[in-house]
This record gives sequence, C-alpha cells and structure tokens, in this order.
Amino acid sequence: MRELFRIIFFLPYDNFDIAAGVSHALDTYLRAVEGRPAALSEYICCWGEAFKLGQRGWERIRDTLSPKERTFFEDYPKHEARCAEKEGASPFFVICGERESGYCFDYRARIPLRETSSGHVSVLSVTLPTECMEERGPGFMRELALDMASRLPFASGHAGLSLGVAPGSVERLVALRSLMTRHPGFDLRNATLRDFMGTQVDGVHWLNFLGQPVLGELGGAAGLRTRLHSPTTTVQELEGERAVVTLGPRPEAGDLLLGQRLPEYRELARVLEPWLEPFDPDFLFCTRHADDEAELRRWWRRFLD
Repeated sequence: MRELFRIIFFLPYDNFDIAAGVSHALDTYLRAVEGRPAALSEYICCWGEAFKLGQRGWERIRDTLSPKERTFFEDYPKHEARCAEKEGASPFFVICGERESGYCFDYRARIPLRETSSGHVSVLSVTLPTECMEERGPGFMRELALDMASRLPFASGHAGLSLGVAPGSVERLVALRSLMTRHPGFDLRNATLRDFMGTQVDGVHWLNFLGQPVLGELGGAAGLRTRLHSPTTTVQELEGERAVVTLGPRPEAGDLLLGQRLPEYRELARVLEPWLEPFDPDFLFCTRHADDEAELRRWWRRFLD
C-alpha cells in the first residue's frame, strides 16, 4: 500500500479522436519526471507483458498515439477479432516506474465500436509519489494536472490524494479500515480498470474536472460558482465548456478523530450528488467478506452522510 498523488480523466471518445491530446499529456508528464529515472522503468503495450523501457518501447507507444485512420472493431474478420483486440484495436499502454516508486502513466482507450455504448469511456490515469508533491509543492501538481487536461475532451476527471493497494487479498479491507474511517481525503476506487463511467462523476477530490453535459446542467462555471460558498473553494473556467473546481490550497487527507471533516469536499459532494457514480461494492476489486459491503458503502458516501 502506497500514498500517491493521482490524476485521472474519463474521456468518452476513441483513441483516434483523443490520441493527440493524450500525446500532449504524456509529454507534460515526461517533463515533470525529467531527471527521475525511477519513473521510467518498464512498459506494457497492446496487452502484452512488461518490457524494459527503451527505444523500441517508445516507438510502440508513439505509434499507439499516432493512428493513421479510424478503424472499428467490427471491421476485423471474426477469426482475427480477438487477436486484433490484443494487438491494439483497443489501444492500451502503461509506463511503469520502478517497483513501489509511485510513478505510473496508464492509458486505456475504449474498443472502437461502430455503435459504442454511451457508458464506455477511455481512461487516462497518472500517479506520482506524494514525496514529489512535498518536494515541489501543491501548486506544481495543480499546474501539471491543468496542463495535462488542456487538450483532453474529458467528461470528468480529478486529481488528489490516493492509496495504491496491491491486488487482492482477504486481509486488504482489514488493513485499510483505519485509513478508510479516519482519513476521508484518500481516494481508494480502482478507477484505472474501469471504462463504464459515461458522464457520471467519480466522487469528490482536491481538483475536480467537469465537462459536458454535467457542467452545462449545473449552469456552467458561473452557475456552479453560485452554489459553492466555502472561502477556500475556487471554480476556474477552462476552454471548451469545461471547468475545474479546486478545494483548498493543497490536497488534504482529513482526520475525523481530530475534527478535520473537509467541509469543502462535503459541500461539493452535495451539489454533485445527482451526477455521482452509484455505489459499486466491487470498486476495490478485492476479495472481501459479504458483511464488508455496509462499510464500503459508508466510505463511498463519506462526504454525503
């Protein structure tokens, strides 16, 4: 388990439509980790195994982000379709840092179907160690997230504190329980593996990116601003009918035992409640006991109840 700073965007478009924006986000990330070799160790591309990141890896990643034509999954012959999915019909790559370094750049495009379900989205998720934020300051992390977002047609997204948890064990919830119940500012949802967000909003975080249609239904940036009264909350309008809501000068974990209830987060949660993603008991993707669901539900609604 590791404390992280995570930036994530949900994009209701195919790779062909967003590759240039993702390429810009990747370049932004590379500038941010320049001089930190631990951030660029291995890569996975097109559903393959992990390899040492070198020239061949960068060629494959850049090819993924330079589609020459729009190709639909249905265009592949049936006997080739499954292989095509593995080889890039659903573009996918991950740049991994050294083990437990906290660095990761993870891009998973949705499968390009001719009649795509409105719930399917592409997901771009980036993590950095919280030590990076402590060293360079929360302002640097905010500008990094804004720069990455600048060319992405996101439906929603967010940035803030997160816990990276190693995959599945029965004991996981026991280990997490004290953190879940005491520090509501840590995000736990395993969003990198989900691609059915649609235009729903994945909870409340330090930075909250809102696009269409949710922002329009809230009356745009101006309408949203009138609903938020915390003196430390800001609403910044972005190009393309988008906005980012910042809750305070830096991300906070909160501490319920010390009365740190994160009132700014609770205020925004109440405003966004009609658009928040419904509770999913499997959001941690872990083996769990049947009686854990009530506790997981309480965490899911931690800013609403």
